Amino acid sequence: MARVVRFDRLGGPEVLRIEEVAVGDPGPGEVRLRVDAIGVNRAEANFRNGTYVYQPALPGSGLGYEAAGVVEAVGEGVHDFVPGDAVSALPTFLMTEFATYAETAILPARALVRHPGNVDAVHAAATWMAYSTGYGMLLEFGGLVPAMPVLITGASSSVGIAAIQIANSIGAVPIVTTRTDAKRQRLLDAGAAHVVVTETQDVVKEVLSVTNGDGVALAIDAIGGAGLNTLIQTVAPGGSLVVYGWLDPAPMPLPVHPDFRARNVRTYAFTEVTMDDDARLERAKRFVTAGLRSGALAPVVDRAFDLTEVVEAHRYLEANTQLGKVVLAVNR
Repeated sequence: MARVVRFDRLGGPEVLRIEEVAVGDPGPGEVRLRVDAIGVNRAEANFRNGTYVYQPALPGSGLGYEAAGVVEAVGEGVHDFVPGDAVSALPTFLMTEFATYAETAILPARALVRHPGNVDAVHAAATWMAYSTGYGMLLEFGGLVPAMPVLITGASSSVGIAAIQIANSIGAVPIVTTRTDAKRQRLLDAGAAHVVVTETQDVVKEVLSVTNGDGVALAIDAIGGAGLNTLIQTVAPGGSLVVYGWLDPAPMPLPVHPDFRARNVRTYAFTEVTMDDDARLERAKRFVTAGLRSGALAPVVDRAFDLTEVVEAHRYLEANTQLGKVVLAVNR
């Protein structure tokens, strides 16, 4: 028997509950994982409250994209992993089919990757959603190259921190935004080259100032909403604005600016790397694993809760006070 997090109705964190279930054996192409730590993501909060891109199967829905732990058993046809392997889970599946919020989880072998020995379970669980998302936006689709300035909004999120590190790892210049001054120094310490505080500074003026009036060739945005009208003005002609989140629920206006046609505007989903293209997924695995091994990429964990504190962890995530990742540690 293993403790598993489930929910029976859409709503706030309070709908999450823990029950004990018999997990069973992995099927063909699957692995049974002893879960040691779980990454908590905005996607799961949205899935829980019914605002995600697909709906949970209720009642009794599980949730969770990320985990780290040890392989307990492998199903038929699985040759890349054996019991005892320390692995992390990538978001290569739907939460209506598999879920990681549990002491023991059945997952597709395709979702697993061995993590380097210098990364513990808590930090391994904080890796793959953030770094595969950042990798895809910046490198696969954003064309980021050394010395190129990139604007990162909502930079205190786990994806924001990952994007800062990825940019620095290739010699690009991360310019970031944060709403208040409270996180400014922490973002500088995390590797941001410049921090723009949106409550007190003019984003367009500041970005143009630090780019000698040119603007950025690439901006990645976690916020959306009416702010796109402002954000597009920081992008150089011929540059790109990639929108991957919607923290602001207000409609995104199009056209976003009279001169928007000289810029490329697109949305991005992590599935474009983790689900849609095996070659992209393998490149992401190699890039992130190499960065973890060298220390160029180092997940920042803001706070670790126990699995039994899953409700509190979701409340903390939605308060937006963290810098980096929120994690659930599984203490048996």
